[in-house]
Amino acid sequence: MSERFRRRALSAGLVAATVLTTAVALWLGLRLYDQRADEQRRQDILAAARQSALNFTSLDYRHYDRDSANVLKGATGDFKKEFAAQTAELTRLVARNKSVSEGQVLDAGIVRSDDRSARVLVVADSKVTNTAVPRGEARTYRLQLDLVHRGGRWLTSDVEFVG
Repeated sequence: MSERFRRRALSAGLVAATVLTTAVALWLGLRLYDQRADEQRRQDILAAARQSALNFTSLDYRHYDRDSANVLKGATGDFKKEFAAQTAELTRLVARNKSVSEGQVLDAGIVRSDDRSARVLVVADSKVTNTAVPRGEARTYRLQLDLVHRGGRWLTSDVEFVG
């Protein structure tokens, strides 16, 4: 073999190794990017579900307008329409009973999710006081929240009490 042939073969081998290394690095970089994006989406879903459950379980008759507005800010679709439609009646009910509910989210987990929707189970406690229970009563809620991604935010489209 001539020296010239060896140099060409070595050059071709180095080019092939460089191309292969670059392709593997790009592939690994894309996988890492996808994993980070998936983890960020998961964290965003859980944060939205936790906040929605906290808003839903933390209501005070002394500033119910603000509290119900917080629920509506994180809501969409039929859930938002139904909650908004009941706000006037709920305002009267919580004022008449002097109701205060102090919620606390204990845990949340994603049941399923994709880029546009998610279902999350949330366990929350709240201490409820009102005219019937002035010393307060502890309540535990298991909520199933359906969320949709709209306008760059995760919004609650449905809430069900489960279990």
